[in-house]
Amino acid sequence: MTKQEKFKFVEELTEKIKQNPSFYVIDMGGFSVSKTNEFRAKAFAANLQVQVAKNTLIKKALDASEVDYSEIYPALKETSALVFFTENFKAPAQLIKDFRKEGEKPALKAAYVEETFFVGDAHLATLISLKNKNELIGDIVGMLQAPAKNVIGALKGQGSKIAGILKTLEEKGN
Repeated sequence: MTKQEKFKFVEELTEKIKQNPSFYVIDMGGFSVSKTNEFRAKAFAANLQVQVAKNTLIKKALDASEVDYSEIYPALKETSALVFFTENFKAPAQLIKDFRKEGEKPALKAAYVEETFFVGDAHLATLISLKNKNELIGDIVGMLQAPAKNVIGALKGQGSKIAGILKTLEEKGN
């Protein structure tokens, strides 16, 4: 790659990072061409973009961004690829987990999701279990509705008891 090609690549990668500020850095080292193509195909099917690049070029693109990605820099060793997602931040983690059924890789080096850094492969399970904004809102709405439903249910239950007592008293009175 010539110096000008590297410069253009860094510009394009910087733009991609600005458009998709959340991403995963994974290790696909040791993959054969067929394995790499299989991973890319599964990523494409999951609406993910995979960008393999040299660590120095990734670092330059991250440096050019507005966010301080310095926590990720120690993970930029050996073979690296960036995985970008547009909607579901769990999709790359799930893809890595599913693909690992066949071997040890790809490995999670780091991730930047929802303005939070996850460095190291140990965070893969955490990323899979995290809830997105809509799931959290749904949980909160459910928690807020539960007490109201309990009160309404209790009032309905008590109302029928009172009606039964009044009916019994009325029958005894006649």
